[in-house]
Amino acid sequence: MIKVGVTGSNGFIGWHLCRTLELDNNKFQLIQFKRDWFNEITNIDTFVSKCDIIVHLAGLNRHSEESAIYSTNVRLAERLVESFKRIGFRGQVIFSSSTQEDRNNTFGNSKRAVRELFSSWANLSGAKFNGVIIPNVYGAFGVPFYNSVISTFCHQLVNNETPKIEIDASLNLIYIDDLVKTLIELFDTESNYNIFIEHTDKLKVSELLALLVKFKNNYFENGQIPSLNNRFEINLFNTFRSYFSLKNHFPIKYKNNTDERGNFVEIIRLETGGQISFSTTKKQITRGNHYHTRKIERFSVIKGKALIQLRKIGTTEVFDYYLSGEEPAYVDMPIWYTHNIKNIGEEELFTMFWINEFYDHNDPDTYFEKV
Repeated sequence: MIKVGVTGSNGFIGWHLCRTLELDNNKFQLIQFKRDWFNEITNIDTFVSKCDIIVHLAGLNRHSEESAIYSTNVRLAERLVESFKRIGFRGQVIFSSSTQEDRNNTFGNSKRAVRELFSSWANLSGAKFNGVIIPNVYGAFGVPFYNSVISTFCHQLVNNETPKIEIDASLNLIYIDDLVKTLIELFDTESNYNIFIEHTDKLKVSELLALLVKFKNNYFENGQIPSLNNRFEINLFNTFRSYFSLKNHFPIKYKNNTDERGNFVEIIRLETGGQISFSTTKKQITRGNHYHTRKIERFSVIKGKALIQLRKIGTTEVFDYYLSGEEPAYVDMPIWYTHNIKNIGEEELFTMFWINEFYDHNDPDTYFEKV
C-alpha cells in the first residue's frame, strides 16, 4: 500500500485528490496533515516519516498584500525541506506549480522559487521530485474570486449577480479530474523532472460565460437539461451545478395538470440524451447509498411518499428532501454527493430516474457509501 500525504488537502485540488485516492483504498493510504503542523516540528516530522509520497499543494493564490503570497508559499516549502533533512526523507515529492511562473508576478515567482527549492533538495539528497506546471484548473467546489474565473461566474450566476468580463482572454483549461489523474500517474515514477501539463480545452472568457448563462437560463431557472455536446460541456455543467444552495433549490415541484380524467405531469425536458428508468420501492426500503463523480441524475417521485437524502463526500451535513406523488417533484443529484431514496409511506413508491449516460458495467461511476 502506498502511503500518500497531501498538504492543502482542504483546498480545491487537494480535496479532489484526496477523495479520488479514497476510491482506491486498497492501493493508497492517506496520511493526515494539518496546516498548523508547518509550525510544529514534532508533528511535521511525524507526518513526513509516515509518507512514501508527499503532494505539496498548500499555499496562497491571492492575498490583499502581495508580499504575503511570496513569503507564505516559500516559507511552507522551507518547513517541509527542513523536515526532509531532519529525518532523511527519501520518498517522492510532487509539487503543483503554475503557468503563472512565466508571467513575472508575485504568485508565479513564488511558485518558481518553491519548485527550484524542492528540485535542489532532491538533487542533493537523491530523492525523487516532480514539479507539475499546470494551466487553469476548473471543477466542482472551486472557491469564487480565488480559484478561477469559472468559479466566480458560477457563484455570481446562481446568486443572480451580473458577471463582468475584465479582459476577454483565451484561457488554457484543464478539468480537475484530468489533473488529479495526471498527479496519480506520477506516483512512484523514477526520474526527477518537471511536468508541463497540456491543457485539454481553450476558450475565451466570453465563450465560457455564454455557456454558463445558457446553463442558468435553461437549467437553473427552468429545470431543463441543456444540450451537452462534448466532454468539456458536461464537465462545465457539473461545475456549475456544484454552486447551488441545496438547502434552497430542491425539491422542485412539477406542474401538475389535472382534470376529470386524472393528472398529467411532464417529467423532464432534454436537449441531451441519456437513460430513463422506473422503479417501485416497497415500504421502508431504501435504495441508493452511492455517489457519482461525473453523472447527471434526476429522481422524480410520481406516487407514494419518499425521503431523499444527500451528503457531500468527506462532510457530515445531510440534506433531507420529503417528496410525495400528491405533489410530484424532483431532486437532482450533484456529483460527489452520496444519495439515497427511502419509501416512508404506506404504499409502494413509484419513482422515475433519468441519467445522462447509459450504464456501463466496465465504467459504472458508482461508488457505494451510506448517506
